[in-house]
Amino acid sequence: MKKLALVTVLIVGALSLMAANDAKTLTAKCAGCHGADFGKKALGVSKVVKGMKAEEIAKALKGYKAGTFGGAMKGVMKGQIAGYSDKQIEIVAKYIAGLK
Repeated sequence: MKKLALVTVLIVGALSLMAANDAKTLTAKCAGCHGADFGKKALGVSKVVKGMKAEEIAKALKGYKAGTFGGAMKGVMKGQIAGYSDKQIEIVAKYIAGLK
C-alpha cells in the first residue's frame, strides 16, 4: 500500500511539473489582456507582443519580473510574471514568438 501511495505522489508530481511548463497553461492568463493570439495592446496601452522575437519577449518578461523594465504597466506585469521561473519565461517567449 505504501508503494502505491508513493507511486501516486510521484505521478501527480510529474504531471504537475509538466503542466507548469506547458506553454498554453503558462500563457492562459496573458490572453485576457494581450488576446488569444497576442495581437492586441494590453489594456489599450502596451506594445503588441505578437511578431516579437523570443529573445525580445524573454528580455522584457525578465525585466518586468526584476522590476527593471516597463513604463505604465510595470507594476501590473511584475505581478503577473513574478511566479515564473526563467525556464518558464523562455517557454512563454518561444511560444509567443512562434504564433502565426
